[in-house]
Amino acid sequence: MKPIIILATIFVLSCTTTKKPYGEANKSYKKQVKALAKIIRQQPVVVANDSIKAPASWVGTTNFNMRKPNFVVIHHTAQNSCDQTLKTFTLVRTQVSAHYVICRDGTVHQMLNDWLRAWHGGNSKWGNNTDINSSSIGIEIDNNGLEPFSAEQINSLLSVLGKLKKDYGIPVANFIGHADIAPGRKNDPSRLFPWQTLSQQGYGIWFDTTGIKLPADFNAMQALRIIGYDTRRPEYAIQSYKIHFSPKDTTKPISEADKLMLYDLMMKSN
Repeated sequence: MKPIIILATIFVLSCTTTKKPYGEANKSYKKQVKALAKIIRQQPVVVANDSIKAPASWVGTTNFNMRKPNFVVIHHTAQNSCDQTLKTFTLVRTQVSAHYVICRDGTVHQMLNDWLRAWHGGNSKWGNNTDINSSSIGIEIDNNGLEPFSAEQINSLLSVLGKLKKDYGIPVANFIGHADIAPGRKNDPSRLFPWQTLSQQGYGIWFDTTGIKLPADFNAMQALRIIGYDTRRPEYAIQSYKIHFSPKDTTKPISEADKLMLYDLMMKSN
């Protein structure tokens, strides 16, 4: 074989083997970011009508920045591999995404700039916030919902949470789960997720019922609502609370122990 042909063959093979598997998705990402940047650069225009008088000239304020995230919502992927989730989040037809995906071996994929809005929360509510996606970071952990989370995943998650908390000043109480914001519709991260471990590091509240005495007029459903839960369907709010704070309890009623826990959580969420 002639040297030129050999070199050409090597070049073709190298191009084939180094092709990035998500090259097209990355191109789409850059295209969409460019389109959004174009919108941001547009000069605001007041459209005059019978009720609105437009000014003679535009005046732009000097005091502004990007809107920052104020919540972190943690999910499990309910899929069988990181690759499967990455593919799901790069297909237009799925209409779902997250800022971060953490694989079983602890590898962290940041799929979206923190300042941009991911589609991870769906129809959800926390407190008075009914548009969680617009104020949150979504983190998906590679887990089918039936297995323990790996130590590598939790270590990586804690590192990511530390950076997010530092960068955006996210309050301790605002690290929550998908089940918390979507009672009855979602159950992730599962009952196997180590919320207490996260709380010990400053990410999410936890309870301590030592010495707690309930007020005579304590209302458990009111406490759930103050914590943030959507209580329009009480049975679902209770279920989501137990997934997060009492994962071994699969019963439906609120027990006396639950009341102590809820009272303490309510006081810590204020």
